[in-house]
Amino acid sequence: MKVAVFAPDLSGGGGTRVYLIAKVLQKLDLEVTVYGFLFGEKIYPVPPEDLTVKWVKGCNYPQMLSSIRQLLSQVDADILYGIKPRPTSFGMGLLKRFGTRKPLFLDIDDWEMSWFGGEKWQYRPTPKQLARDILKPNGSLRNPENPLYLQWIEKLTGKADLITADTRFLQQRYGGIYLPNGKDTDLFNPDLYNPETSRQQYNLSDYRVLMFPGTARPHKGLEDVLLALDELNEADLRLVLVGGREIGDGYVESLLQRWPQWIIKLPAVPLDKMPKVVSAAHLVVVPQRQNVTAGAQFPIKLTDGMAMAKPIISTTVGDIPHVLGDAGIIVNPDSPGEIAAKIRWIFEHWDNAESLGRTARQRCVEDYSTAKMATILRDAIARLS
Repeated sequence: MKVAVFAPDLSGGGGTRVYLIAKVLQKLDLEVTVYGFLFGEKIYPVPPEDLTVKWVKGCNYPQMLSSIRQLLSQVDADILYGIKPRPTSFGMGLLKRFGTRKPLFLDIDDWEMSWFGGEKWQYRPTPKQLARDILKPNGSLRNPENPLYLQWIEKLTGKADLITADTRFLQQRYGGIYLPNGKDTDLFNPDLYNPETSRQQYNLSDYRVLMFPGTARPHKGLEDVLLALDELNEADLRLVLVGGREIGDGYVESLLQRWPQWIIKLPAVPLDKMPKVVSAAHLVVVPQRQNVTAGAQFPIKLTDGMAMAKPIISTTVGDIPHVLGDAGIIVNPDSPGEIAAKIRWIFEHWDNAESLGRTARQRCVEDYSTAKMATILRDAIARLS
């Protein structure tokens, strides 16, 4: 059985969940191909080597219509699976199903409209503004990711034969079944790596490493960790940022400019190299801030740290307390002082911290692994057949 997984943007960072779903489907002995548009210069994140990815160049309307036809002509599948309710993913699945009547799944891992103010966002242009938005080469309605199109697609989510969601917030909003952001706990296995050797490889041997393995964004609370490091003022502490999109939007630069003494930036690495990178951490930080975007998310950094048996400091945002349980340290959002105190406690009670990490690893194996995800999807597909 062939499955077409539609990615919203193969250069925009959303591929992490795309590749995760694809790998889980491969565990079910399904033939999986990822299809998507490349709106940037290169694919990010790098896909697993054993996963087929087919793409066409993304662009604005009306040229985008040709790209849509080009991509859809390549799709040969028994099941269609759109990742995110966006025109470029679920929208593609809807178009393909119209001509083939194949089952269509939708995975939701973000409340897309939360980036634009949620329910408050409205598009009420004057006739003159509407004309500009449509006719000008840089008109906003020529952009396939315009929030107006996101609103339209959100209203069509009920057309999916199956919805999977990675948080309780999204499940309550859209229905469907809960499918967490699991981790391949055979690949992410701390027994396969020596932390000190990993630190040597990444030139981190001189430091106590607080790691954030992902794309830095304002709602992820990294400023709170850096303010905590200011408070502690211990010279061998470092916040290590791993991967993320290419520096260019100004946010990471602003962090580096303000806190050059605390930050080390490592480049993005393929998925199969991430366990070695995370092995180099003493602890993993997931300091989400309290807002509508963060509250709808399942930070995949959690299962990075859990699978690798790392002590984790995170916050009481969204599903984080439910996922981490008593296997990590949870503080209030926007609380650098609490983070500083917990960092100090971890290094002063290292045996206890390591015990938390081992508990987190076991929790990940049992409830937040790709094996668990595969069981959920296998049962869901069986019910539809």
